[in-house]
Amino acid sequence: MKLVTWNINGIRTFKSGIKKALDSLDADIICVQETKVTRDLLDERTAIVDGYNSYFSYSRGRSGYSGVATYCRDNATPSAAEEGLTGLLTNHEGAVGCYGDHRDFSSEELQLLDNEGRAVITQHKIMCQDTEQTVTVINVYCPRADPDKPERKQFKLQFYKLLQCRAEALLKGGSHVIILGDVNTSHQQIDHCDPSDMEDFAENPGRKWLNSFLYSSAKEEKEEEHLKESETTNCVQMGKFIDIFRYFHPTRTNAFTCWSTLTGARQTNYGTRIDYIFADHRLAQEQFSGADIMPEVEGSDHCPVWAHLKCSLLPCSKPPPLCTRYLPEFAGKQQKLSRFLVKVDQKSKEALPGSQEEEEKRENMNPFCGDSKKRSSASESAAPKGKKSKTTNTSSKPRGNLLSFFKPKLTDVKPCENTPGLDQFISSHSKPKASATSELRSGTGGTTEHTELVVDAPTQLCTSSAAGETGSAVKAKQPASRLTEGQSDVKKGASSVFWKSVLHGPPPAPCCKVHREPCVLRTVKKDGPNMGKQFFVCGRPQGHASNPEARCNFFMWVEKGK
Repeated sequence: MKLVTWNINGIRTFKSGIKKALDSLDADIICVQETKVTRDLLDERTAIVDGYNSYFSYSRGRSGYSGVATYCRDNATPSAAEEGLTGLLTNHEGAVGCYGDHRDFSSEELQLLDNEGRAVITQHKIMCQDTEQTVTVINVYCPRADPDKPERKQFKLQFYKLLQCRAEALLKGGSHVIILGDVNTSHQQIDHCDPSDMEDFAENPGRKWLNSFLYSSAKEEKEEEHLKESETTNCVQMGKFIDIFRYFHPTRTNAFTCWSTLTGARQTNYGTRIDYIFADHRLAQEQFSGADIMPEVEGSDHCPVWAHLKCSLLPCSKPPPLCTRYLPEFAGKQQKLSRFLVKVDQKSKEALPGSQEEEEKRENMNPFCGDSKKRSSASESAAPKGKKSKTTNTSSKPRGNLLSFFKPKLTDVKPCENTPGLDQFISSHSKPKASATSELRSGTGGTTEHTELVVDAPTQLCTSSAAGETGSAVKAKQPASRLTEGQSDVKKGASSVFWKSVLHGPPPAPCCKVHREPCVLRTVKKDGPNMGKQFFVCGRPQGHASNPEARCNFFMWVEKGK
């Protein structure tokens, strides 16, 4: 039995096809996090993969956010599956059960903790030493504590607490438990690229929780003699789970699973290990045979982690009801009309950013209208909803190409009344321009460009004769056209100077003092007094200060006005 966990940073990571990606991981149970897909965006190609059965959890409040999915090979079909940790999202048979004591959580907290699509649980039958047993696999994407949002730190700790409550309840119910996914906390200093750069590393609440959650085996005690005996004893007494990677590689350094893509830190392996596979200590000691990370697999800011077990899987004959193949849109069932008429509670949805308010959202969803109606004016858009504003029908003629809007408009002159030979004049000027210009060139000696301008101009419709007066008209127009050209050149020069002063482009990049290489321009995006200011830093990827190939400490603000 092989397990794989991977934060894929969006289901679109699988550009070559999701089946090919799953097959390349070569595992029986594949748990992915941060799918960034909601139920309405889930397509059949992603949900139904040949040879696998899948189970999804989606974010209820935000689109393109969070989300986890578990893909099980057909030979690892679970006997039960459910979404979330609380049981509030389970309204079908085939649930896993064993929810634990929720007295420390309010009903609102429980709903919010399961509202972001951060957990999928599957339960499997396994054969261990000729004995059929049960193992529950919890696929989690733990929240990140945003330093700019203090309430998220408490939310993260509450999620940890709920996860531990559910896992220990399952253990108490007689099942083995495996927890795998993105925990969003590096446990020890060995799991961080630069722990000395962080204040109070060991005092981090997430690390304190991991210390109490994880079991310290006798093997770990020998490798961690530098730890105090009191701390080790507390871990043994309290923790019920083992970090499988550290169980097999207790002293390996630079074993990271997550890197910053903004700084190119993966090139210098300047990252953290925040993706784990945890198992109850009895299952870990008796059945696990190996585990490792897969930094060579790219496509995300995380890399996969795998683990092997000696036991074999006993597949269920039928997937549980949570399986995506039972969803109405994929099961080939006719949906009822009433499903499309359900009133949506708008209060439960988060407001869109200011750049996508109602009118802009409507334009983004339908930028090209099928009919040729004009867009509503500002006054019409301000009209109350429910009242249709009157629109004028326009002709369906093509509006010409885009360049026509940048050409100088010629003043329309109405043809003079009772003009003799007007029809003959128009018909004679509808001939190819080449012949017209050659005739005019011989008569006037002017350039082809000036001649064509005058011939095409509608002011020629007011001439009283078709042929005799053409030459004189051209001669009269030539000085004016030259004067107009001079004025346009002056205007062009003035406008170019103006736009160059406004759109001067980025300032020239200086060279860093260590590598003598051009720096890169960055912009401060964090709220504060420096918001929006630009600065230069070394263009190399981020790395440890002792690494000569990594970014140096060069920093320079861009002076205002440059």
